Amino acid sequence: MEKHADIITLGELLIDLTQKGSDENGNGEFTAYPGGAPANVAVAAARLGAGAAFIGKVGDDAFGRSLADTLKKENVDTSGLYASKEVPTTLAIVSVDASGERDFSFYRDPGADTQLTEEEAVRAVKQNESAKIFHVGSLSMTTSPAREACEKAVKYAKGKGMLISYDPNYRAALWDSEERAVKMMKVLMPFTDILKVSDEEMLMLTGTNDFKEGSRILRDMGEGEEGIALVMITLGAEGVFVRRGEDIAALPGFRVKVADTNGAGDTFLGAMLMQLANEDELPAGMDWEKLKVMITYSNRAASVTCSRHGAIPAMPTADELAALR
Repeated sequence: MEKHADIITLGELLIDLTQKGSDENGNGEFTAYPGGAPANVAVAAARLGAGAAFIGKVGDDAFGRSLADTLKKENVDTSGLYASKEVPTTLAIVSVDASGERDFSFYRDPGADTQLTEEEAVRAVKQNESAKIFHVGSLSMTTSPAREACEKAVKYAKGKGMLISYDPNYRAALWDSEERAVKMMKVLMPFTDILKVSDEEMLMLTGTNDFKEGSRILRDMGEGEEGIALVMITLGAEGVFVRRGEDIAALPGFRVKVADTNGAGDTFLGAMLMQLANEDELPAGMDWEKLKVMITYSNRAASVTCSRHGAIPAMPTADELAALR
C-alpha cells in the first residue's frame, strides 16, 4: 500500500541503459535500468520508510509502462505520473569506466519527461498538499514545457509551506552551453531550503574549489537573511561537506568496492530527505550534531548503492542499513 506522501519529487523518469561490461570483442554490454534523478530520490526515500510521490511524464510505450510499474512496486505514489502518446520515454546511455565513474548521452530531443505541463504539475502537487518536502532537479529546466512546469510547481509548493529540496545536477549533453546551464540552474536557488550539489557543480555555480567559500556562496543564493538552510556538497568516496548557517563540517564516506556510482547521490539525498521529513524541527533549527549523524547515515546508504549495479535496483532498504551498524 502506498503511504501518505511526506516527500514529493518532480522531474525525469527514464531508462538508464547502463554498461555492465564488454563482450569478447570489446563491445559494451548494456542493461536497461529504471532511472532519472528525481525518481531515484523518491524510491530511495520510500525504500527507507518515507511516503513518497513522483510527478513526471513517460511515453505511452513499453519502457514507460515498465517505469510506472517499477515506481508502484516501490510504493511510490504515481497519481502524478502522466503518459504521452506523442513522445517516447527518454533514454540515457550510461557508460562506466574501470573506476565506476559514468559518462552520459541521451535520447531526449524530445523525450517524454520534457513534455510535462504547468497544469499537470500543479494538479499533481495539489493531490499531496500536506507533504513536508518538495524536491526537483535541474534537468527539468533544460526544455519547455517542463521548465515552466517545474518553476510553477516549486512556487506553488513553497506557497503551501513545503520545504524545497533542489539538486542542480549537470549533464553537459543536455545543454547547448555551460553558460546557459549555469544561468538556468540558478533560477530555482532563491526558493531552495535544502541543496545538494557535487563538488564539480559547486565550482560551476560559484567559481571556487574552496568548500567553505563555495558553500557560503551557495547558501547566500537563497531568499532572506539566512539563505539556503542546508547546503550539502557531495564528494564521491570522500563523503560530504555540509553547511548549515555558519556551521560547517566535512563528513567522510564509507569505503566499498565500487560496481558503479549511478544513483549514489540520489540515494544520499533520498535518505536525507526521509530523515528530515520525520523531524518536527526545520533544518535551520535542528541540533548540529544530530544533523551530522543524519548525513553519516545518508553517506552509508549511498555507499551501498555504489557497491551494486544500477540506480534504483541498487538502493538499500532500512533493514539493510540497520544490519550494517
